[in-house]
Order: sequence, then C-alpha cells, then structure tokens
Amino acid sequence: MLDQHSPEGPRTPGTATRGETVPTVPPPASTAADAVDVTALLERGRTLATPVLRAAVDRLAPPMDTVAAYHFGWIDAAGNPAAGDGGKAVRPALAVLSAEVTGAAPEVGVPGAVAVELVHNFSLLHDDLMDGDEQRRHRDTVWKVHGPAQAILVGDALFALGNELLLELGTVEAGRATRRLTAATRALIDGQAQDISYEHRDRVSVEECLEMEGNKTGALLACASSIGAVLGGADDRTADALERYGYHLGLAFQAVDDLLGIWGDPESTGKQTWSDLRQRKKSLPVVAALAAGGPASERLGEILAADAKSSDFAAFSEEEFAARAALIEEAGGREWTADEARRQHTVAIEALHAVDMPDRVRDAFTALADFVVVRKR
Repeated sequence: MLDQHSPEGPRTPGTATRGETVPTVPPPASTAADAVDVTALLERGRTLATPVLRAAVDRLAPPMDTVAAYHFGWIDAAGNPAAGDGGKAVRPALAVLSAEVTGAAPEVGVPGAVAVELVHNFSLLHDDLMDGDEQRRHRDTVWKVHGPAQAILVGDALFALGNELLLELGTVEAGRATRRLTAATRALIDGQAQDISYEHRDRVSVEECLEMEGNKTGALLACASSIGAVLGGADDRTADALERYGYHLGLAFQAVDDLLGIWGDPESTGKQTWSDLRQRKKSLPVVAALAAGGPASERLGEILAADAKSSDFAAFSEEEFAARAALIEEAGGREWTADEARRQHTVAIEALHAVDMPDRVRDAFTALADFVVVRKR
C-alpha cells in the first residue's frame, strides 16, 4: 500500500501546472545549511573536475573525442567552441565534498568525481538512444547528431575511462574506490534494464519502481557521496554511511525528476512536454496513481492499457497527454511522489548522523540534499 512509503504529517503537494516555475517539492524546514552557498559548491566541483574530465576525453580516438566533447557541451554540432549547459554537477560536488569528511583537501576527491561523471555520462548517452530522447540540455542528443553507433561507442569509452582514471592512481584506496564504482555501475545498468522492461507491462508495483530507481539513480549518487572519502582513506563504516546518504538522496532526486518528467517546464528541463508520458514510462507518479484505487486510478489504468496496444501513440495530441497527466494528479500520484521525495530527503540526512565530520561539511551535504528536492530542472 502507498501509506508505507508516505512521510508522517499532512501532505503538501506541488500545485503548479506544467510550465510554472515554482519548486516541484516544497522546501525542507530551515536549517544551518541555509547559509551554505549551493551554487558555489556546485561550481567548485565543476571547476575542479572539468580540466581532468577534458584531459580524459582528449585520450579518445577520433571521432569519439569530438562526439564526447559535443555531448559535454564544449563544442556545437559543427565543432565550434560552445558554452553549453553541462548539467547540474551534483555528483562532482558530492565527490569532492566527501573527501573533506576525512580531513583531506577537496582535490583528493577529483579523480573520483571525474570517474563518476564519466560513468554517469556513459549512461546518459546509452539511455538517450534506448529511450529515443531527441533533446538533452536544450540540444539534440548525440545519437541524433552523430548517429546511434557513435552514441554506443562513446558511451562505452567513457565507462572504460572512468575505471582507468582511478586505477592509474595505483593506491590501495584507488582499488577500493574502483570496486565501489564498478558495483554502482552494475546496479545502474540493472536499473536501466528494469526501466525498459517496465515499459511493456501494464502494472508495476511501487516497490518495484523504487527498486528500479534506487538502482538507476541511487547507486551512482551513493558512489559519488563516498568515493572522495574512500580516496581520502575513510574506513568502510564511514563510506557505507555516506553511500546510504547518497542512495536515499538519489531516490529523492529521481522522484523530483519523475515529477519534472510529466509537469516540468520544457524551457527549464530541456525535454519535450509530458516527456515521460510520451515514452510510456512507469515512473513514480504513474505507479502511485495506479496503486491508489478510486475512479481516477481505474480510468487511468484503462487508458494506459489501451495506450500500450496503440500503434499511433506517437501521434497523440497535447490534449491527450494533458488528460493523462490530470488523471495521475487526480488519483494522487503527483502528491504522493512529492511526499516521497521529502521522505527520502529525510532518510538521507539521517544517514549523516553516523559519520563524524566537520560541521561545515555536514551543512554542505545537507544543503546539496535540499537543492535536489527543490530544483526545477
């Protein structure tokens, strides 16, 4: 039942319609982390990681180096320098921050930050192709510009580079970090396989959806949250607690992503309107709505079952997708997912209690978690 995943207390759903620029999930209660400059944290991770990331991409054989540079937003489709949107940089920020848990300099976490970012972008290249996504970060995706073969090859190359960068450090800590990264990558791939298989099923349980999203998103954020600490010499108990923080942060992150995938403003998300509905994704709002029961839930189930058999689904009008989104909201899927994002945020913060770290580092972890649940893209 849905209640076993719901936070205590009254629910406060996000009430914006698609295109409004208010937080998808209500902000957490004020804490000491409010004083943390999250933009500066994200920029620090990006600034430290980008030169190493560019140097890694430069190792690729042509034309893979150019294709990867396009994917990262460094050049346009014609090969000219560009200042594209390189993403939120949450993972690099977490990796360099986690190094400071051990008292090490943030630079100690940079190889881990870059390795995680390479694996993350390997998954994006492949996911865009498998999902048929034509837009990412307000630009055509790699497979649309350079073809499916290059998307596959460059993704494979980025995955290999991530492990190579860590192993080149030649330390015991690097070996431990590599084991955690490969385990996270395997879980990520499991999650993508689950996601694809669910698209062909009429029903998916809430538990199955959370397991899939924990694999697809939570595992790599868990790795990002601990890998810098591992490189800094943290013991397994500390690394495991940081991974728990990152795992539940990943579930909160994905819950917000699922809300944005239906009700997000395309100008902010860089994706099509109703993008997850167009792909028939069994995302949390959909799954929660179907599990809720009641007239709206039953009607939604009938419509989605008919959609699965439709041969002209791609030709559906905006109004038809809007009607499906309205049923999901009426059945409670939007409200439940917003609540779940907040619940996972709370569990993530609680995981930090098991780790001894400077207050400023703890506040930074908390601020990054707050950012994840109130973002608009």
